[in-house]
Amino acid sequence: MQQELYMTEEQLRRYRIKKIFSQIGIYLFLVLIALFIVIPFYWMIATALRSTNELGFVKISFFPKEWHWENFPGALSYAAERSANFFRFYLNTIIVGAATTTFSMVSIVFAAFAFSRLNFRGRDALFSLFLATMMIPGEIYIISNFGTISRLGLLNTYSAMVIPFIVDVFFIFFLRQTFKQIPNELYLAAKVDGTGDFKYLFKVMIPMSRATLTTIFILSMMGTWNAYIWPNLVATEPKMYLVSNGLLQIYRDIDGAGQILNYQMAAATMVTVPLLIVFMLLKKYIMYGVSRSGIKG
Repeated sequence: MQQELYMTEEQLRRYRIKKIFSQIGIYLFLVLIALFIVIPFYWMIATALRSTNELGFVKISFFPKEWHWENFPGALSYAAERSANFFRFYLNTIIVGAATTTFSMVSIVFAAFAFSRLNFRGRDALFSLFLATMMIPGEIYIISNFGTISRLGLLNTYSAMVIPFIVDVFFIFFLRQTFKQIPNELYLAAKVDGTGDFKYLFKVMIPMSRATLTTIFILSMMGTWNAYIWPNLVATEPKMYLVSNGLLQIYRDIDGAGQILNYQMAAATMVTVPLLIVFMLLKKYIMYGVSRSGIKG
């Protein structure tokens, strides 16, 4: 506004036109990104509502010709006919997600506290080494972790799906940035008063970082819920399937050659919608946690 006070009428007109086109460009870009995100979800739901015959057409319309809502209970019935308990997959996913998130939260909190407040020799070098591991392709971890889990005889167990993900370097970095924003004078004053590190952590740092911890909790649960590659490797028995790999294995043709897409997408919708609802209800905590952490050194 202050800039506009020193403009001529012609300059002001050009400035406002430029500002309008700039805003239009930003909104068009955001709409385009939103379409890339929303269209796959719409196509999943539209496929779930199509008939099997319509899926066999060479050209499939953007909207279903007939809305087959019975595909949703049909997907559960088909899973039961294949001796697969769809609700067991839900239970497995909840157990693995709760265990992974609980143990990882403990490791993340203590590691972030150590890297942000405790002074010990080699702290910065060790933290840099931690960050460097984020540059290693995840496929390498999968190969080494699978070999370790196999030798320990943990295949087709909950432990196999929990143990490799107890430590998350990015979340440690994420929480460390929030801890570092808490004034160090509070920590020094607490030490003068005789407050121990554990008491200071639980009484001061954790309450002041509640938004970031909530964000980490939500993102960790979402990551476990959406995990596919690792559960597909270590869980080969149907009773240990999660919702991710269970969807792929159940909804096949009788000969196993192809996928029954409408039932598979109906089941995928039932799996995805609860997660979307939780995300929409808690998104303000995620946004506040990201802004509160202030990803900076």
